[in-house]
Amino acid sequence: MNGEALGGNVLFNLGPLAITDTVATTWAVMLLLGLTAVLLTHRLAVLPARRQTIAEGIVAVIERAIGEVLPAAAVRRVLPFVATLWLFILTANLAGLIPGVHAPTRDLSTTAALALLVFASTHWYGIRAKGLRGYLRHYAEPSPILLPFHVISELTRTLALAIRLFGNMMSLEMAALLVLLIAGFLVPVPLLMLHVIEAVVQAYIFGILALIYIAGAIEPEKPLDAGNSVAVPPAPAVANPNDKEKP
Repeated sequence: MNGEALGGNVLFNLGPLAITDTVATTWAVMLLLGLTAVLLTHRLAVLPARRQTIAEGIVAVIERAIGEVLPAAAVRRVLPFVATLWLFILTANLAGLIPGVHAPTRDLSTTAALALLVFASTHWYGIRAKGLRGYLRHYAEPSPILLPFHVISELTRTLALAIRLFGNMMSLEMAALLVLLIAGFLVPVPLLMLHVIEAVVQAYIFGILALIYIAGAIEPEKPLDAGNSVAVPPAPAVANPNDKEKP
């Protein structure tokens, strides 16, 4: 596997910039999602038409999935970013089903850019929720000795996020190519189903990991109870049998 395969094939140049097939497919995916959003949200009404029902159903499903990970107060704040991330990755993964088109997510530069977006958004939401000083304080907890380990963890999980999506989509396309070379076009339907399932699973995993990272950044600190003392109720009084009234 050469570097050109990893970075995509150059289609043309805009001055010093080389436009690869990955960039062209990514632009096409962005244009498709933008036009679809305009179409589905055109002329919204109280009594929704079919296209508005579809749009509201998609938003409701994504909002419910986010609500299972994040606090209720943060769902609407995170919804636009995570929903866009999910829909873009899913559409980009499914683009590989088109003959002659490679999924943009099989390019390491695309998955690295997506991972960097998650990295930046995690800190952004964390700072908005806790403030700059409060957010930076958690890197030195429970001991300042752990500061470099927290930083290394942030970097490694971002790298793993990019490589996981890239490796899975690249291996999926290579496996499909090998099967087609060996068996010909006798098994196209199972391959298409495998690609669809893998595309959905990888988009879901990427989005869930992004949600987990954001949830860890905005999670409120739990205050310690003063003295950690628990009030013990007084024991009930027991009557002395010798104190009975004499007749």
